[in-house]
Amino acid sequence: MPRFSVIVPVYKVQAYLHACLESVLDQSFTDLELIVVDDCSPDACGALIDEFAARDNRVEAVHLQENVGLGRARNAGMEHATGDYLVFLDGDDTLTPGALHAISYRLKETDEPDVLVYDYARTYWSGETVRNQYANLLDEDGDAPFRLTERPSLLRLLMVAWNKAYRREFIERERFVFPPGFYEDTPWTFPVMLSADSICTLDRVCLHYRQRRRGNILNTTSRKHFDIFDQYDRVFAFLDEHPGLAASWRPVLFRRMIDHFSTVFTKRDRLPRGTRADFLRKARSHYRRYRVPGSRGKPGSRLRHALVRMGSHRTYRTLWTALRLRTRARRYAATAGRRARGAALQLHYRIQLRLPVRADRAVFSSYWGRGHGCNPGALEAAVREHAPHIRTAWIAEPRHHHAVPTGTRKIRPGTAAYWTALARSKYLVNNVDFDRRLVKRRGQVMIQTQHGTPLKLMGLDLQDRPAAARDTDFATLLKNADKWDYVLSANRHSTLVWERVFPASYTTLEYGYPRNDIYQRATSADVARQRELIGIPQGAVAILYAPTHRDYRRSQLRALDLERVLRALGPRFVILTRAHHSYEAPLASSSGRLIDVSDHPSVESLCLASDALVTDYSSLMFDYANLDRPVVLHADDWEAYEAARGTYFDVRDFPPGAVARSEDELTDIFATGHWRGSRSAQLRTAFRNRFCVYDDGRAAERVVRHVVLGEPGGLPSVAPLAERHPAPAAGVADEPLPRADVSEPTPRF
Repeated sequence: MPRFSVIVPVYKVQAYLHACLESVLDQSFTDLELIVVDDCSPDACGALIDEFAARDNRVEAVHLQENVGLGRARNAGMEHATGDYLVFLDGDDTLTPGALHAISYRLKETDEPDVLVYDYARTYWSGETVRNQYANLLDEDGDAPFRLTERPSLLRLLMVAWNKAYRREFIERERFVFPPGFYEDTPWTFPVMLSADSICTLDRVCLHYRQRRRGNILNTTSRKHFDIFDQYDRVFAFLDEHPGLAASWRPVLFRRMIDHFSTVFTKRDRLPRGTRADFLRKARSHYRRYRVPGSRGKPGSRLRHALVRMGSHRTYRTLWTALRLRTRARRYAATAGRRARGAALQLHYRIQLRLPVRADRAVFSSYWGRGHGCNPGALEAAVREHAPHIRTAWIAEPRHHHAVPTGTRKIRPGTAAYWTALARSKYLVNNVDFDRRLVKRRGQVMIQTQHGTPLKLMGLDLQDRPAAARDTDFATLLKNADKWDYVLSANRHSTLVWERVFPASYTTLEYGYPRNDIYQRATSADVARQRELIGIPQGAVAILYAPTHRDYRRSQLRALDLERVLRALGPRFVILTRAHHSYEAPLASSSGRLIDVSDHPSVESLCLASDALVTDYSSLMFDYANLDRPVVLHADDWEAYEAARGTYFDVRDFPPGAVARSEDELTDIFATGHWRGSRSAQLRTAFRNRFCVYDDGRAAERVVRHVVLGEPGGLPSVAPLAERHPAPAAGVADEPLPRADVSEPTPRF
């Protein structure tokens, strides 16, 4: 008997079916049967199903003789199911890598509940992926399993069949089946959730819900949308048969029904022309039939409930037209207000440009308004330490103000204070460019800190790389570079690249990167404190996984099944996942030994807390090498990355440590200890000799003394690599890392 029966009803999805079925068969969890039901599809779906069945004995092809609809096709699949748990998947959706492993682990962890609810993300035809907006309801904290009465908020989730795993014995005992017609999930999901004696949640995206541009059943114009009334009749018939449930759940389901009616009615292109008045009349009839005295909609939905109660299409059209006119008027007023405000701010800026530059002011920013950090953050702290007469300010969006030190002024982008600071501060520091409208004044000093050693092509080198350059205006790029007075460099490689791809008259300061100073200054106590704050168990080996951005993809690449990797490595290992800052979604949800740190304000703190770095082509490898801790590269798509972005050298030929070209190789590198072996140490040493020459812990001080204090002579000399003592790792302290001779000559490449 397999653990899972994955049931996939299929109708007119030939373009998506291959990806759907492959997402199941490629799961790292293999104890499954895949039951694919051909609902008499007129396209090539039937043939595709047979091809999969011939190729993999876990696939069972079921061909129906007539089209029966989604619900009854699922019933046909259930008749063939033998697994412990049922999982439903529509033919155009996909399971995420490692989903079944995560589901199975959670089921075992929660004592085999009747229903497990997991998360999903909408994937749009444009390439955008958006996680379920109610993901917070799937929090795994607290007692589990539970009954719905203990967490009734779960009914706010999308009531569909495919975001849950169902214990087959429970479904068969209660004789649950799907009804015919549209909205077949409604009289299935509500009774199932209300009847389940045990429910648990999994805070992990296990399914990608495809949002097709055309062809989605619920987005088609059809009178079949009237099926929704029959479906809710079935829901309330279930309550009538279970009076013990009706008392507490009837008001809740009544409100959900009216909300659902309102949604169908207000969605464009669902109801055919001439049927909307009839729809409202039927909705009014159901309102009166199932209304619970005293049951009121939430404040935000009371108007829609009132419209359903009245059932007048003419009244609805009048109110809807009035609301649209009001919304349009507000939009026009807001646009006019923004334009007026923008003009006023630019006038304010022009006035400020005529006032003297303040020699005791410095303004900092990084990554287009993010929090205090990177090279500008380290420089700002150094200015407060070595040049306390300079008053510092930090430009950041309000949501990042909590990360700005107390003694530093916080400035919101686009405000009058922002333009005043840009106009009158002597020192302007950023790791990207300031607003293109900034006028560089005589007496102002601009420091471009950069934000990493360049492996990928930068600046003018992107002119022949449209996938990476996108909408870059290279003329504006050069105008911005002309404003720079100083550019920081961490090594000779960076210096040569910056001066070629940003040709301008600035001075390059080969002083090291200020953000890397902390690696030489931190102590064992600092490392232990960071690990405790992150939640790394004592004695664990913490791997920081930080992949970079892909120019050839719109969505984030999830190349590794991290939960599978952790299972292979054993209980001592923990993985910290950090998504690239250009993505809003995390790489993985925090779960057990998998800890998402994408929102952590300081990547330097994460590096200190970890024992090894796993990355692909991120410039973080150059910074991390300063810690003299193991680095493992996962280079499974080098050819695609190189073709889209371009690089200055093949990092696989000159890596900072072991190189894996697949997930299995990566796992093997850690399982065998090669990640911290002598060969890896030799590679790391050669890498450090080339790229970590100036990062000795005093880079920020050198910049401040040179630029702010005017002491270019007598700056602190750079400490040789052999004399440096970076912060020690914590998780492998009982087994000292191999350390190669740092005096070895740097290999040529």
